[in-house]
Amino acid sequence: MDRASVLGIVSGFGLVLWAMLMGGSLKLFWDVPSVLITVGGTLTATLMSYPMETFLDVLKIAKNAFFSKEPDLSETINTIVRFADKARREGLLALDQDADALEDPFLQKGVRLVVDGTTPELVRSILETELAFVAERHKVGQSMFETMGAFAPAFGMLGTLIGLIQMLVTLDQPEKIGPGMAVALVTTFYGSILANLVFLPIANKLKNRSAREVFIKEAIIEGVLSIQAGDNPRIVQEKLKSFLSPKERERVSMPSRVKGVPGSESPFDAK
Repeated sequence: MDRASVLGIVSGFGLVLWAMLMGGSLKLFWDVPSVLITVGGTLTATLMSYPMETFLDVLKIAKNAFFSKEPDLSETINTIVRFADKARREGLLALDQDADALEDPFLQKGVRLVVDGTTPELVRSILETELAFVAERHKVGQSMFETMGAFAPAFGMLGTLIGLIQMLVTLDQPEKIGPGMAVALVTTFYGSILANLVFLPIANKLKNRSAREVFIKEAIIEGVLSIQAGDNPRIVQEKLKSFLSPKERERVSMPSRVKGVPGSESPFDAK
């Protein structure tokens, strides 16, 4: 679970509710027709904008902003370095069984391509093509929430206009103007809070997660090609550490056999 997302949305709604309670009863902010106009209008307009399959996955896509586990790049680099060490000692075919134990399907695919003897140019082409389509699929989910964030305030304003029209009909009854104006403005309130506290933050979170995933997969591509080229594991490590922040680099370690263990021949002495 992403604690920042949960904390953000819970504290955001909590502060808004607190402010509402300080000004009066929550009943003042509840109006069923306004909910139908704002929420219903936003969902139906989004449905018109996207295929049915994509729209029905909206909850699944939103879940990724709260519960998706972000890959640990430092641990991925450690795995790649171990693979590079084993490949230099035993050959690329020795990685065949190790690939089965990998949890990352992208890394697993890259290692299998290398084990199967695919040329480096084709390995890069296949992995970069898959990476491009992953990024494109992610953009669909991001754009859907951005669309909802644009529609919600618009339908909130539409509800306000409807309420004002209904209020103007009762101008001959001054006691109804105040309550009517309050109800008319509630729809704008609904649209603003949905857009700025739900839809747009989710879109930004998905965008950041997608960028991070693409970044990690780019590091994996470089690591897989280094394994195939037979690069020294220490060189592989240093190359991939450039993808990490200084703090993250502290979690990257070398295989135990190359840390000066007595009786072990270090492969890093070869280059």
